[in-house]
Amino acid sequence: MTLAYFCILIAVFLPLFCAAYAKKAAGFNFAADNRNPRDFLAKTEGRAARANAAQQNGYEVFAPFAAAVLVAHATGGAAQGVINFWALLFVASRLLYIYCYICDKHTLRSISFTVGLVCIVALFVAAF
Repeated sequence: MTLAYFCILIAVFLPLFCAAYAKKAAGFNFAADNRNPRDFLAKTEGRAARANAAQQNGYEVFAPFAAAVLVAHATGGAAQGVINFWALLFVASRLLYIYCYICDKHTLRSISFTVGLVCIVALFVAAF
């Protein structure tokens, strides 16, 4: 398994981390709230609500990232080091994005989101 493939695996778990953080921050009670956790998270505020939003965004951006890594590998047009670089940078940008979202640093959050998108595009371009 390449480092870039491992980055896909990491990206799978980032939204789950956000969900766990949101639930913990908002006082989620498994006995009472687990019947409808999405309703619980929809009613959160502050850090918990922002962590939930980061979770949702993580699911939205996962498919394009995973596809970009797979396409870059499948075409054979990109060197493995290039693929690994862009995949690692994507994961780093997502970690920064999550931190900035939870801590309400909106400008840096937008920049880190843009870096992640650039990584996805770069992986597709590298495939040529």
